[in-house]
Formats: sequence, structure tokens, C-alpha cells
Amino acid sequence: MQTAILDVLNTVSSWVWGAPLLILLVGTGVYLTVLLRGLQLTALGHALYLALIVRREPDDQPGDISHFQALMTALAATVGTGNIAGVATAIAAGGPGAMFWMWVTGVFGMATKYAEAVLAVRFRQREADGTMSGGPMYYLRDGLGQPWLATMFAVFAAVAAFGIGNMVQSNSVAHAAHDTFGIPAWVTGLAMAVGTAVVILGGIQSIGRAASALVPAMIVLYVGASVAVLVLTADQIGNSFALIFRHAFTPTAAAGGFLGSAVMMTIRMGVARGVFSNESGLGSSPIAAAAAQTRHPVAQALVSMTQTFIDTLVVCTGTGLVIINTGAWTSGATGAALTTQAFRTGLGGEIGAVIVALGLIFFAYTTLLGWSYYGEKAMQYLFGTAVILPYRAVFCVLIAVGAVAELELVWTFSDVMNGLMAFPNLIALIGLSGVVASETRHYLAELKRGVER
Repeated sequence: MQTAILDVLNTVSSWVWGAPLLILLVGTGVYLTVLLRGLQLTALGHALYLALIVRREPDDQPGDISHFQALMTALAATVGTGNIAGVATAIAAGGPGAMFWMWVTGVFGMATKYAEAVLAVRFRQREADGTMSGGPMYYLRDGLGQPWLATMFAVFAAVAAFGIGNMVQSNSVAHAAHDTFGIPAWVTGLAMAVGTAVVILGGIQSIGRAASALVPAMIVLYVGASVAVLVLTADQIGNSFALIFRHAFTPTAAAGGFLGSAVMMTIRMGVARGVFSNESGLGSSPIAAAAAQTRHPVAQALVSMTQTFIDTLVVCTGTGLVIINTGAWTSGATGAALTTQAFRTGLGGEIGAVIVALGLIFFAYTTLLGWSYYGEKAMQYLFGTAVILPYRAVFCVLIAVGAVAELELVWTFSDVMNGLMAFPNLIALIGLSGVVASETRHYLAELKRGVER
């Protein structure tokens, strides 16, 4: 019975995450890029300034957490196992050229992420307890006037939060901790459940503070290790870029354990893993953007779009170049095992394996924190504020369960829900693109007059 259900879910998952969704996701990014005249490129410097230098607006601005904390919360949920195992899977199946197509999804995904955040802040609402709520549920209902699509999105997000945002992550951490450090899965699960409870029971302010401390540290550690490998294998960097650009448009021949790849496979794997990594268009991260203290929707949107830049064009690039530079991509390995082999080759000894394991553990743990908030807001939209504390308690219990359970069914089902989130969200982005353009023109006019930073 379970095998039959799994077969059905795998079929549904392959359809949901198939070519139509990937084309729609990237196509929406292309459309928004044209509409906004390449804002994600022309305003990137200003966006990074707001995110990393200014970091927050005055406390009298509406919102629960700072620009920076909202960005780190979204990055906590986004920078995860996809940055380590997902990139490796793309290259193992599609060859070095898959990295180019991940970059393409990252560039256009920045425009999508920007538009999501504009709408999230524009249509957010203040709850009775004084906190902010926003995201696709609200701009679908109040902006597009489609409450049924808003409810669908909230249901998909709530289910995905318990699966791909919870049990799947704790299971990944438990396996990494056991395989590298010999820690029993139940110990890891219990520790993570307690550690998550301490943070999320304090609400978005507590999550924002924790994310602001953990996320920068883990990214600097992982990217720093990637740079160290690239320095040690600097003589291969030119060749790596040549492989990436050449095989983005031409088939990759078999080499070593790599079986070869057609161009369409290279494109599909690069786009799919790029989208899965940065989540642009899925509608999750604007839920965090809506909590930010900001006077103008565009100010937070510019900060939010740097999330995709950091996730895909920095962290994923680090993983990909390490795999290609060290030659590990021809080994026949895939997933986290391929990334581990690449770091072992680049750094020598077991330090590479430890860095990848620590990356997996911290990336997955912070994903728990970010997705706990996404799920909470989806549940609150559906059932009201009374559900918040019971939700947080159940979320923490399921972390411990996920660490020791067999999760193939849970993984596949939540993967389907995660993909389904995109459809109503993309309808809203296209339908409300005029609002995004109008808000952008207003902000840029203020910026030119010196009203905004």
C-alpha cells in the first residue's frame, strides 16, 4: 500500500515540478525584469547597502523586526541542503553547464523575489496583538481579490512547513550528525526540538535575533571554506568557467564516472535546482518580508532580493566551483556525498567532510527556524491567532519525530505541496505587476529627491 501511494506521489511530484512550472517561474522572472527595467542589476548596490550597511530603519516605522533580521530569517529558511546537496545533484546529472543555468534562475529570480516583497509589505495587515501579517495569502485576497486562491496557498504552505520545513530537515541533520560524529539520531532530534522551541516560542522577534546571529556566521564559514579550496586549486578556475559556459549550450561528454548529459538535461537540472535553492516565486520568503520595519514597500523589497543573490550567486556558486575545480564532478558521486568528496579533495583529510557536515547541520537547523514562521503565519491565516501556541508546540514535537522516522512519503508529499505554492503566488505576481511597477516608480522618485535613502 505504501509503495503504491509513493508511486502516485512521485508521479504527481514530477508533474508539479515539471517543465510547465519551471518555465512559468523563470518566465515570470523574465517578465518582471523587463517590466522593472533590470532593477535587480541596476539597484543591486543600493540594495546591498540597505541590507548590510543601513540594516534597519527607525523603530517608529511599522513592523516587527529590522530589514536585516527579515532578510536573515528568509535566508535561514532558504539557505539549506539545496545549497550543498542540490547543487551537487544538478552538476552530477547535468554537468558543469548546469551551474550557468542556476545563475540564470538566480538573476531573474531576484526580480521575482523583489516583486513578492513589494506586494507582501504593500498588502500586509496589523493583527490584534500588534504584530504584522503578510505574504501571498494577503495579496491574493486583498490585492487580487481572490480569497479562494489565498486559502489554497495557505493550506499548501502549512502542509509544506510540517514536511519540507520540519521533519525532512531534522532527518537530514540527524543523518549528518550520525554519519560524521556518531551521534544517535534521537539525541540530535531531541536537541534540535529543544533548541528550536527556545527560539520560536518567543515569536518573530526571537527568530529574527537568532537568524541574525546564526545565518551570517554559517554563510561566512561555508563560503570561506569554498574560497580556500578555490585558492588551493586556483590553476583550475579558468578551466572551470570554460566548462560551465561551453557545456551550458553543448552536450557534456562522459568523463570518469560522469555518464554524459544532453543540453536539455543540463538546462532542466540547473533551472530546477536553482529554483529549489532560492525559492523565488514559491511565495515563502515574502511572509518574512512583511514583518520588516519599513516605511516603503520597495525599501524592504530591495533588501529581500539580495536573498536570492546571496543564496544562488554566492553560496551555490561556491559549492559548484569547488565541485568542478577539484574534478570531483567526474567521480560518479551525487548529492551531499559529491560535495563532501570535493571538499575532501580540495582541503585534504577529513576537515572537508566536517565542514560539509557542519554546513548541512546549521543550514538545516536554520531552515527549521524560518519555516516555523512561514507555517505559523499560514495556520494563523486559516484558523486565527488561537492556533499559534499549539502550532509551535506541535512543530517542535515533530522535529524530534522526524529525526528518527522514515520520511520518504512525508518528503514526497511535502515536496508536492511546496511546488503547488508557486501557482497561486505566480498568478498574483503577474496580476499585480502593475502595483509593483507603480510602487517602484514612487520609491525611485523619492530616492531622486532625497526623501529615501
